[in-house]
Amino acid sequence: MPVQHLSLRAAITAFLILTFLTGRGMAEAKIVVPAGSVIEVDDATVKAVVGTFEQAEEAIKTHNLDRVMAVYSPQYNYHGLKKDDLRKIWKELFDEYQEIASTHLFTKMTKVGSGRDAVLEVTCTGHLWARSKTSGLYVPIDSWYEEVHCLVLEDGAWRIRGNVGESPRVLPFGTAPHPLF
Repeated sequence: MPVQHLSLRAAITAFLILTFLTGRGMAEAKIVVPAGSVIEVDDATVKAVVGTFEQAEEAIKTHNLDRVMAVYSPQYNYHGLKKDDLRKIWKELFDEYQEIASTHLFTKMTKVGSGRDAVLEVTCTGHLWARSKTSGLYVPIDSWYEEVHCLVLEDGAWRIRGNVGESPRVLPFGTAPHPLF
C-alpha cells in the first residue's frame, strides 16, 4: 500500500519504525508537522513552536544545559516533576550520553483560552535516543505516543509548561513518565 494511503497514525508508526530500524539520522533531530495534521493556529505560531523545539535540539546537541532549560516554563509541572527535577535529569543524560537527539511529529496544535491565559496544546509522537559513552551503542531513552504538550507564551517565546491530562496515582505496569518533551 503506498504511504499516501495510510492513515496519519499508520504513517507516524511507519516513520518511527523505519527511522529506528534503519538507523538513519541517529544523531539528527527530526521535527515534523505531517500532512494531514490538525492545525488550529496560524502559520506564525506553528513556526514559533517548531522553532522552540529546534532551539531545544540545538542546545541538546551541544550539551548546553542552560539553553535546554530555557525551553521550559518556570511553572513547569509534569506529574509532580518540576523544572529543577528536569535540570538534574538532563545533566545526568549529558554526563552519560552523547549524540542525543529526538523526533517530534506534531499532529495537532490547538490554542486554548485567550490573552495571557492562552495555552497551546500540541499533540506529539516521538522518541529520544542517544549513544552511550560507556558502550558506544545507540540506546532509546524515552518515547511517547500522542502526548499532549502544554506550551505557554512567556517573554515572547513558547515554553513547555507540562503535558495535558491528569496525573495517575500509579503508573500502569511497564510504563514510565516522559517529562523531557
